Amino acid sequence: MTDAAAQRNRADRAFYTVVAVLAALVAFAGFARTYYLKDLFGTPALSGLVHAHGIVMTAWLALFFVQARLIAAQRVDLHRRLGLAGGLLALLIVVVGTATSIESARHGLSPGLPPLVFLAIPLGVVVVFAVLVTAALLLRRRADFHKRLMALASISILTPAIARIPVDALQAVGPPLFFGLTDLIVLACVAYDTMRNRRLHPAFGWGALFLFASQPLRIMLAFTPAWMEFATWLAR
Repeated sequence: MTDAAAQRNRADRAFYTVVAVLAALVAFAGFARTYYLKDLFGTPALSGLVHAHGIVMTAWLALFFVQARLIAAQRVDLHRRLGLAGGLLALLIVVVGTATSIESARHGLSPGLPPLVFLAIPLGVVVVFAVLVTAALLLRRRADFHKRLMALASISILTPAIARIPVDALQAVGPPLFFGLTDLIVLACVAYDTMRNRRLHPAFGWGALFLFASQPLRIMLAFTPAWMEFATWLAR
């Protein structure tokens, strides 16, 4: 391997570590008051389901960081062994995330929108996450696709955290800004990767397009009579 190639590999490994750390920081900022530091803020007690949701989401972000560091340390063997745990954890996120979103709507908990309308947003997050992780696992033998799709999946679940960051200006705008900040993180990652490799990688291109397209579709769906009927059935 040439010195230039080795340098590119080191930069690539550092990039995914930075993405993992950024995702963890955003999640902490969004859920500090209601979960991570709730005792300091005196927020209401959480149900067992919400605790389970917090645990699996935190575990995912921790695993994403560990997997990035294992690749940086060239421990591909351990990375692959943990991949099975990652697949099972992703399944738990889908199941627990869906149940938690429905429970929140049932109890009237939502930032900035009527609960049944807002329900389309977290359930959409679950669907997008599931599609991206599934694609990443199916393409796990193509490392260039796998790592980019996993990064997109991990960023895609940050929207609910962004929606709960206690900034008045953010809350005043609502979902368009929640999505916009998520997209800004995605675009920063795609731009950096594209400039470094001098081409847009298909995994980032199609994956980001899928994520972006899902967002206005969720908002449009949320205000339709069909969705309200379905959401009412889910939350009854």
